[in-house]
Amino acid sequence: MTSIWREWLFSLVIALICVGLWFVDISKIPRPAGGLHCRGLIIAVDNSQVRVNLIVKTENQFLTVRLLNGPHKGHVMSITNMLTGKMELDEFYETGKVILVEYDIVDGKPRHGMARGYYRLQFQLILICLFGLLLLITAGTTGVKAMLSFVFTAMVLWKLFFPLLLKNYPPVSTGLVIVALLTAVITFSVGGMNRRGISAFIGSMLGVLVTCTLAVWFSRVFYLHGAVRPFAETLLYSGYYNLKLTEIFIASVFIASSGAVMDVAMDIAASMDEIKLKHPRIGLLEHIHSGLRVGRAVIGTMTTTLLLAYSCSHVTMFVLFIAKGLPVANILNAPFVAAEVLNIMVGSFGLITVAPFTAAVSGLIYKFCGQTHDAIPSPS
Repeated sequence: MTSIWREWLFSLVIALICVGLWFVDISKIPRPAGGLHCRGLIIAVDNSQVRVNLIVKTENQFLTVRLLNGPHKGHVMSITNMLTGKMELDEFYETGKVILVEYDIVDGKPRHGMARGYYRLQFQLILICLFGLLLLITAGTTGVKAMLSFVFTAMVLWKLFFPLLLKNYPPVSTGLVIVALLTAVITFSVGGMNRRGISAFIGSMLGVLVTCTLAVWFSRVFYLHGAVRPFAETLLYSGYYNLKLTEIFIASVFIASSGAVMDVAMDIAASMDEIKLKHPRIGLLEHIHSGLRVGRAVIGTMTTTLLLAYSCSHVTMFVLFIAKGLPVANILNAPFVAAEVLNIMVGSFGLITVAPFTAAVSGLIYKFCGQTHDAIPSPS
């Protein structure tokens, strides 16, 4: 079987796994009783009981909604929108807007309707389709494999990793297994089931192991616990008192950086493959040194990747600190800021170390493990 057919067979298997995961529910958590979902058009709003304190709104907003689809299309029902005063959770609705409605069936009629936010699902679907189309246009068949890897990653996290955490599986070891699975699928799908893919996989995992080790150690040195993450306490109060939140936090550190680690590893592995293709008689040390030179250029830009990603995800927090005039020492010593410092610096260690790891592994593999590419017959 040629490498091309082998790679497409591998992609087909991954696609079938994605379909299977869609129907898998390993958490066995009973779903709350309820409801049907549909789109609803707000045709009237009653704000008479809404209390406004500066920019914060509380109490009840009453909506009159016409259902736009589903078995009760055209039905008009009243919905109470309870405002808690938390702007990150509340939504204040206006007439003429479309929302997601959840309701029960009582005596054959829709009752107990609840507003679940402005209807965004169709636009999310459009955005995903545009993303897939752009991948297909710019990367061709590799883009198809990349999109498949994207879907596979989302399915594994949502249908396997998160439910396993709820079932109290050890977060660190479970996270490492999940990362190894995702890394294998992504590197072999994009890089191919060849020495380039193998080099990227091994280099990535070595970088992830460095990140994991440092995350375990520095979380203890920094006296950090998993409750620094949003909704951690809410999760405990939901009945999951035995969850190891600190280990979940550690797992989140190396899982979050694993994508960037794979990116660097694939860059180095692809460069090593191209170098060997153009100079098949290059020596081992020279080959590794060439890969390291490429790695220096990649690392030069990638070291700021995690800083930008994590810092800007908490931009309002940092702006608040500046607005309050807090000293830098106070800011950096706060537990939730220290957690982000750990995220950035430990993740960057993985990014930096993956370059020499991948260059060394690639050099050894290309030196001692056969031909770089499948034989291509010369034209007659």
